[in-house]
Amino acid sequence: MSTAVVLIILALIVVGVILLYNRLVILRTRVNNAWSQIDVQLRRRYDLIPNLVETVKGYATHEKTLFEEVTQARSNAISAGAVGEQAEAENMLTGTLRSLFAVAENYPDLKANQNFMMLQEELSGTESKIAFARQFYNDTVMNFNAGTQTFPNSVIASLFGFTKRDYFEAEENSRQPINVDFGSAGGTDTAGEGGSPKES
Repeated sequence: MSTAVVLIILALIVVGVILLYNRLVILRTRVNNAWSQIDVQLRRRYDLIPNLVETVKGYATHEKTLFEEVTQARSNAISAGAVGEQAEAENMLTGTLRSLFAVAENYPDLKANQNFMMLQEELSGTESKIAFARQFYNDTVMNFNAGTQTFPNSVIASLFGFTKRDYFEAEENSRQPINVDFGSAGGTDTAGEGGSPKES
């Protein structure tokens, strides 16, 4: 009888471990999937930037330093590794893009250029999608981290190498979408609430 009880207890423990392990795997998979959604939008952002820079170059040829800064920031973002490094690189890229759009304010003909307006609109839309994907990713990471830190999940997480994930965070001045007011020749940056980073 005692042997049977021990076997039942062991079987329950094994089943419990399997269930907890599978739950952590599901949470980790959700985090990875959420990150892939951010990555898709970031790649789209990177694809838009060269065309944007070339368009502005046609009107503001003397802004060579700024163009180089945008290009370098884009390169750094593309080659960034860990989530924290990626977030920092994206924040820097957003800063250079804001400077680029600020320069555009000095060129009414550029602001009226259809290609520039289309690129700006696409970029602004992409920024909003990045913001949404970042929020979803951070919520998923929160659930995963909680799942790995609460008992008895923490024991299983430690045994099988489930480690805490970093949030994809934007600096405060990078949370709004890049947006330029085309309504007047003297328009200013009119970034609204709820935008994106550079996560994430």
